[in-house]
Amino acid sequence: MWSNSLHRCALSAAGLLWVWLLALPVQARYYDDVIASGYIRIGLYRDFPPYSWLQDGEPRGIDVEIGKRIAEGLGVRFEPHWITPDENLDDDLRNNVWKGHYLDKNEDQPLAPKQLADVMMRVPYDREYAFKRDSTGEIVNEQVVMFGAYQRERWQVAYNSERIDSVSTVAVFQYHPIGVEIDSLPDFYLTSAFQGRMRDKTRHYANVREAFAAMQRGEVDAVMGMRAEIDWLLDEAKDPRFRRGENGFPMMGRQTWDLGMAIKHSHRQLGYAVEEVVDGLIRGGGMGQLYAAQGLGYELPGLYQDVVQ
Repeated sequence: MWSNSLHRCALSAAGLLWVWLLALPVQARYYDDVIASGYIRIGLYRDFPPYSWLQDGEPRGIDVEIGKRIAEGLGVRFEPHWITPDENLDDDLRNNVWKGHYLDKNEDQPLAPKQLADVMMRVPYDREYAFKRDSTGEIVNEQVVMFGAYQRERWQVAYNSERIDSVSTVAVFQYHPIGVEIDSLPDFYLTSAFQGRMRDKTRHYANVREAFAAMQRGEVDAVMGMRAEIDWLLDEAKDPRFRRGENGFPMMGRQTWDLGMAIKHSHRQLGYAVEEVVDGLIRGGGMGQLYAAQGLGYELPGLYQDVVQ
């Protein structure tokens, strides 16, 4: 009986400790905190080339390079904050920008407050999404400010010119197999557009890299993904057989979108400072140079297309 009582007491103490750990605050930082600390945490998606990934233990990718320029512009050190995607972007913003995930912890200091990204990269710069409301009428992401558009993204096809003469229309994929990332917008589009006529020729892969590898093996004749992904894969392959398609995507809806950053709503001063650095990169041509150095094409976001040549 005494032993059981001790066991119950130990379990109770462990439970209280767990509740206390869950209640620890996340560490959200203001502009002055960032400058005083000497570093800035840039939120980057994990294993997501060409945007951000680890290679031989070192951060790589275009978002990494932009993050380094932001840090340099603020006079602080760049520090990556790696993001594992959750079910949707709302979850990613909550877990990494303003609240944190209850399972997150500081590896070096388990009892210290959990850390958030000071700035999160690759967030849609979209007013409709920013002010999206839930079923009760509340703004879903009211704790977040989305700002600093730095790139326009679009969908892109790459194809094997030895199998397909040209891709002037997606209708060719009624007859030629094309690889896509499973459950992506290209997947839904190619399996449903034109009364599903391309469905039987659509092949599914875990990501665009695997789809491209399948094209290299001859399993598919084309691949569809985001333009930067396609640009990077073509640059890496350096195979003259593989070319970019020039077609549009009828009935797809939005085919281009702008990408920016996000911060916690109470940290606008930090956002203004970061935005000033990014704005200088865009207007001075440095942003395009960063993309070119990564083997990527660059398209100005909508805010700059009429003012930057």
